[in-house]
Amino acid sequence: MRRAHRGMSSLRAKLTWVNVALLALGVIVATGVSVMGMRHYLLDNVDAELAQSRSSLLSTGLTMKDVEQLSELGIALDKLSPDGRESASVLPRGDTLFVAVDRHGDPIAIGTLAPTSRQRTLAAAVDDPAAIADEAEPQDVTLDGDAHRMVGARLADGTTVLMAADTEDVESGINKALKLDAAFGVVLLGLLAVLTMISAHHRLRPLEDMVETASAIAEGDLTRRVPSSRAPAMETEQLRVALNSMLHQVESAFDTRERSSAQLRRFVADASHELRTPLSAIRGYLQLYDKGMLRDPAERTRAWSRVIAETDRMGRLVDELLTLARLDQQPELRFTNVDLSRLVRDAADDLRVQEPERPLTVSADGAVLVRADESGLRQVLGNLLANVRVHTPADAPVTLGVERRDGVVRLRVADRGPGLAEDDAVRVFDRFFRAGGGAGSGLGMAIVQGVVAAHGGEVGVETAPGAGLTVTVTLPAG
Repeated sequence: MRRAHRGMSSLRAKLTWVNVALLALGVIVATGVSVMGMRHYLLDNVDAELAQSRSSLLSTGLTMKDVEQLSELGIALDKLSPDGRESASVLPRGDTLFVAVDRHGDPIAIGTLAPTSRQRTLAAAVDDPAAIADEAEPQDVTLDGDAHRMVGARLADGTTVLMAADTEDVESGINKALKLDAAFGVVLLGLLAVLTMISAHHRLRPLEDMVETASAIAEGDLTRRVPSSRAPAMETEQLRVALNSMLHQVESAFDTRERSSAQLRRFVADASHELRTPLSAIRGYLQLYDKGMLRDPAERTRAWSRVIAETDRMGRLVDELLTLARLDQQPELRFTNVDLSRLVRDAADDLRVQEPERPLTVSADGAVLVRADESGLRQVLGNLLANVRVHTPADAPVTLGVERRDGVVRLRVADRGPGLAEDDAVRVFDRFFRAGGGAGSGLGMAIVQGVVAAHGGEVGVETAPGAGLTVTVTLPAG
C-alpha cells in the first residue's frame, strides 16, 4: 500500500495524470463543440424542409375547401393504384405531420379524412396556433415523448395548418456520434497515458541517476558523479552539471578537512615530541638536584647550564609554534614601504658577526622597496640564515641577493652546502621536518612559507645532493 502511494505521488504519475486530464478536457470540449455543430446543422436541414413546405403551401393561395378537394383527388388516385393501398391520412406526403385546426385550436377533418391520434396530439400540444403561424422560425414541440420541429401556416380562408417533422433521426445520429467520440476518446486517453509514462520514464531518468548518486555519496562514496544521458533536456543537464560541481566541491572540502585533520594530529604529535625532550631533560636534572646527587659544584653548574639551555630551547619552540598559529589565523600585518636591500645588508652583517670566517657575497645595492611587514621579512631572513648556520659547514660560501624584475621582487639565499635529496626537498616546508634528523625544531622553513604567503608571495627551493640549497622568495613589488 505504501509503494502504491509513493507511485501515485511520483512526478511521473503526476505528469501522466496532468496530460490525461488536459487531453480529456480537450476531448470533452471538442466533442461538445462538434456535437452542437452537427445538431445545429441537422436541425437547420429539418427547419429548411418545414420552411419550404410552408412557403409552397402559402404560395398556392389554397383555401381549406381546395385542400379537401385535393385530398379527395388523392384518395381516388390511390384507389386506382396497382396495389390498391390506402394513404388517406397522408397530406402532404412524406414524414411531415399535417393537421388543420379551427379558431379554437381543435383539429378539423379534411374532406372525409378524420384527424388521426397523432394529429390530435399535435393540435393539443399547441396553445395558440395563430401565434405559431405568425412565427417565422420553427418551434420545438414534444409529441408522445418524441421531439419534433413545428411550423404554422394560415390559409387564404383563415384556417391554420400545423406541420411538424420528427427529429428522432437527428437525436439518434447525435447519440451515435457521442458514443463514437467517447470510445475514440477513451482509446486516445489510454494511449496518451502509456506514451506519457514511457516518455516520463525516459526524461526523468537523469533525476533517478541523481537520486542514486546522492544515496551512494550519503553512504560514503564521494567519488560518484551523475552520468550524462544520451539526449538530455537543457534543464536536467544544467542540474546535472551543477550537482556534479557541488559534489566536486564537497569531495574537495572533505579531502581538505581530512588533510587538515591529519596535519593537525601530526602537528600535535610532533609538538608534543619536541616539547617532551627539553621537559624530560629539565625534569631529570631537577630530580638529581632534589635527591642531592649533584654534590660537586662543577656538576651543579653544568646541570644548571643544561636546564637553562633546554628552557631556552623550549621557549624558542613555543614562540615558533605561536608564530605558526598566528599565521594560520591570517593576522593583519602592518604593511609599510620597506627597503628589502637594507634588510638583506643587516642580515649579512649579523651573519658576519656570528660566523666571521664564512665566505659571504651580498648583492643588494640601492633601495628595493616593497609593501610588507618589516618584522615578518626580518624573521624570514633570520630563519633562512639560521638554516645555513645549522645545516652547512662553517666554510661553505653563502650568497645573498635581491632584485626587482617583471613587476616582482626576488630575494635569494644560496649556500654551497651538502644540499637535499629530492624526497627531502619536497618536504622542506613541512612542520617539524628535519632532513636526516638534524638539529633545529623543523619549524623555520614552515614559518618562512607562512610569512611569505601572508604577504601574497611565493617561496621555492632549488637543491640537489652536493649542489647546495637556493631559496627564492618572490614578493609583489611595492
